[in-house]
Amino acid sequence: MRFQGEKPIFLQLAEQLENGILSGAYPEGSQVPSITEYAATYQINPATALKGINQLVNAGLLYKKRGIGMFVAPGAQEVLRKQRSEDFYHDYVQTMVREGKGLGLTLEQLTDLVKRGFYDVN
Repeated sequence: MRFQGEKPIFLQLAEQLENGILSGAYPEGSQVPSITEYAATYQINPATALKGINQLVNAGLLYKKRGIGMFVAPGAQEVLRKQRSEDFYHDYVQTMVREGKGLGLTLEQLTDLVKRGFYDVN
């Protein structure tokens, strides 16, 4: 993973962990890499790694087992799926519908375009 752009590194780290949970790379109940491992692997300050991990702890996606490490919380994948779905709705669907209405498209026409895009995209 390369950290890039304007987004703070701790947020990029948290997002990378979220992606791992969503993809199943970190199943519920599994241990995630330690703060020390993240700091060494990505050559970042341990405090930065801790801040990223704490984002997910505070969101209830990870939990700590004292002396052992951080683990993926039960239900974390579904929580993330719902959160990302809601974000997708606000970031893309509402914009698309507004644009479609502005073009005078009916719901059926807009639905047909979405279906076409769904099947055309690899």
